[in-house]
Amino acid sequence: MEKGARFFAGLALMVLAGCASQPSKPPATEPAPLRLTRVGFGDLPDWNAAARGRALAAFKRSCTVLAARPDDAPMGGYAGTVGDWRGACAQPDFEKNFTPFAVSAGNDSSGLFTGYYEAQIKGSRTKHGAFQTPVYGMPSDLVRVDLGTFIPKLKGEHVSGKVSGHALVPYADRAQINAKGVPAAPVLFYTDDAVAFFFLQIQGSGRVAFDNGDSARIAYAGENGQPYTAIGRTLIAEGALTRENVSLQTIRAWLIANPARARAVMETNKSFIFFREAEGAGAQGISLTPLGSVAVDLRLHALGVPFYVAADGPDPVRAVLVAQDTGGAIRGAVRGDIFFGFGAEAERRAGAMKAPGRLFVLLPNALAAKIGAQKDFGP
Repeated sequence: MEKGARFFAGLALMVLAGCASQPSKPPATEPAPLRLTRVGFGDLPDWNAAARGRALAAFKRSCTVLAARPDDAPMGGYAGTVGDWRGACAQPDFEKNFTPFAVSAGNDSSGLFTGYYEAQIKGSRTKHGAFQTPVYGMPSDLVRVDLGTFIPKLKGEHVSGKVSGHALVPYADRAQINAKGVPAAPVLFYTDDAVAFFFLQIQGSGRVAFDNGDSARIAYAGENGQPYTAIGRTLIAEGALTRENVSLQTIRAWLIANPARARAVMETNKSFIFFREAEGAGAQGISLTPLGSVAVDLRLHALGVPFYVAADGPDPVRAVLVAQDTGGAIRGAVRGDIFFGFGAEAERRAGAMKAPGRLFVLLPNALAAKIGAQKDFGP
């Protein structure tokens, strides 16, 4: 999942976005408010058989972050203040100390769930041999503007660029960066695989195995503000793949098999991600938990909050997941990007995950009492 947030799409969404024909744009309407409706644990699909242990460990890690903040610090949105979560952190029993609420956008409770994983690339602190592709830190001349500062209804929307004279202009796109580099950005290290690096940028975080035996985690630091384009769309338009066979695996295989064209295809995605070395890969700066962490829309939800996810599809998920990340493609009240972990199996599951489902938020009992039976927030 910009993701002080991760900027990634779930892999299935990245691969398939834009592959379908685009309908005419409907007239602009005000988005439906985020609605919370109190329910019982018995109303949560398959609650009694659902996984909770990993979420408990994840929630305790989030609580260590909250412990360093004052009681009156806002959690964000409907989640109250840090003080509202002290008791729940001290006794994190989901059934005893939390109240579930169904999450919906107005009357619409249907949602979309994708997946992501922690990718790994090889790296070197020096440029030599096969290690020629630079991985950049945050450029000193990159400016990120919160549009809500100027137009309140655009709260949560951002644009990125750089200052030229008295104007904010677009930052270099992927092709320009590949051709000329980023003079204002530090090079964190060099990697030997441009295709693997491209997919790591889609993920927004991952691991680096250095040629001297060291290793590190890297996390999203920022992005160039250029539009994101799913390269699956590019390959379909060129006739290299079909809508029926496009997937993470087929895209990667095509890029590897066609090195002369791979760079140009990847450059049709103008978005470019900058990284930082970090202890944890998530937006809270802590380690994510496989099938215990989820990325959500932080315009609507708050970090550290536990959710119950009931996602359907060929690989259904029924689990408590803690909001510990976010992403540029994670938009909407009932929208989640599930963290599957590290390795080939996590990659397989994350790449295939694109499923409808429902979302429930678990709030401390005292905070739930303040909200009541039902309440709208926003938009």
